[in-house]
Amino acid sequence: MLTKFRPLMATAAKARAPPAVTASKAAAAAVELEEHVHYKHTDACHQLRWTAKESYEYMYARPWSRVVDFYAELVRAGAGAAGLAKLFGNDEKDYTLYTAGENYLTPSEKPTTTTFSKGRGGRWERVTFKVVISYHGGSFDGWQKQPGLNTVQGLVEKHLGQFVDERKAKQLEARSLPIEGCAIVAGRTDKGVTALQQVCSFYTWRKDVKSGDIKGAINEAAPDKLKPLHVSEVSREFHPNFAAKWRRYMYIFPLDEDADLILGEAQSSKTLENSEHNIKPQSFDVSKVDEILKPLAGKTLSYKMFARDTQASRSVGPPTECFMFHSRAAVAKLHSANEDHKGGMVVMCVELVANRFLRKMVRVLVATAIREAAAGAGADALLNLMEATDRRATAPPAPPEGLCLVDVGYEDFDKQRCFIVD
Repeated sequence: MLTKFRPLMATAAKARAPPAVTASKAAAAAVELEEHVHYKHTDACHQLRWTAKESYEYMYARPWSRVVDFYAELVRAGAGAAGLAKLFGNDEKDYTLYTAGENYLTPSEKPTTTTFSKGRGGRWERVTFKVVISYHGGSFDGWQKQPGLNTVQGLVEKHLGQFVDERKAKQLEARSLPIEGCAIVAGRTDKGVTALQQVCSFYTWRKDVKSGDIKGAINEAAPDKLKPLHVSEVSREFHPNFAAKWRRYMYIFPLDEDADLILGEAQSSKTLENSEHNIKPQSFDVSKVDEILKPLAGKTLSYKMFARDTQASRSVGPPTECFMFHSRAAVAKLHSANEDHKGGMVVMCVELVANRFLRKMVRVLVATAIREAAAGAGADALLNLMEATDRRATAPPAPPEGLCLVDVGYEDFDKQRCFIVD
C-alpha cells in the first residue's frame, strides 16, 4: 500500500520544495541583517554611546588578574565581608560576620506552636545546619554542580557525604549514586564570581553530627580556595534563599588602562577613521557612574532589560521586579602582597544591595552604567532604560572576575553596614 503512494508523495515533495528554499533564503537574510542591527537610542547622546562590541572590548581589556589575586587573598585570609573594609578606610570590626540571629525561627515555629511537633517523625526530627562559606571564583566553575566540572556545590556536597544518615545512604547506593549531602544555597554564582559570605544549608537525621564536624570537613575540601567561616544549627525550616531579606554584591572595576583606544588594536583603520567612532569618549567619570546608580535605591523596579539567560515565563511581571536598598560607586585602591605592585591599583567599586537579583543583572548594570557615564547621559539613564523593549538597549555583561557576592542578610537591612556611604 505504501509503495502505491510513494510516487504521489515524491511529486508533492517536489511541488513544495521551491517555497521552502525561498523561505530559507529569506530567513537567512533576516538573521544576517539582525546581527548588524543595534538598538536605536533616541536621546541627545546616542552618537557618543559605545556599541555592544565596543563596550565588550573595553570591559575585557582591563588588568583583571589584579582583581582576581585580590579576591584570592581575601578568601585565603578568611575575614569574610570585613576584608573589604580597608578599601574604604572603614573599621573591620564593624563588618564582622553577624551571628546574633542564629536561633532563626519561622512563624510556624514560635514557642507557642513547637510543642505540637513532639513525637512526630520524618523531617520534624532532622537537624539543619546553616553554613557560611567563602570561595574564590577563579578557582571554580561556578556554584552549581555539573558533570565533569569543578564546582563549589559538587565539592561541598562530596565532603558532606560522611554526615548523611544511614537510610539516605542506602537510597543513594540503590540508585548507584555517590553518597553525597545536599547543600541548598542562597543564590547560585557564575563561573569566576567570588563569594565572601555565601550561605547554604545542610540537613541530616543523624543526631551525633556537630557544627564543628561539618566545618572541619569543608575546610579540608580545598584549602585557601574554599573556607567555611561559620556553621550553626538552625530551625528545620530555615531556607537560605527564601528566608533571605537582602543580598549584597561588590563589583571591582580596574581603572588602570594599558591602551587608550576603546576599540582595541585589532580594529581596522577604516573603523578608526570613521568620524562617528572618533568622537566617542575613551574613558568615564566614576562620580558620574555614582550619580547614575543612585536613583535606583529605594524603588521596586522591573530589571528585565538588565537580565540575561532568563526563561520566557520569568521575563515579565513580578518575577523581574527587585527592590534596591543601596546602589553606589566610589574610587578605591587595591593593595597587593606582590612586591611589584606596592603602589596599588586604582579601581572603581560598585556596591549594590537588593532583596533579589536576576541572572547576570549586576554585571549588566555595571557595564551599562559605565557606558552611560562615558556617553554623558543624565542621572535618570538607567531608569529610562527600564522602559526599553529590547535588551540590546543595555550593554553586554561586564566580566565575572570583578564580581563578588559579599554577604546575605536574614535580618532587616541596615544601611550603616554599607561600605560606600556619604
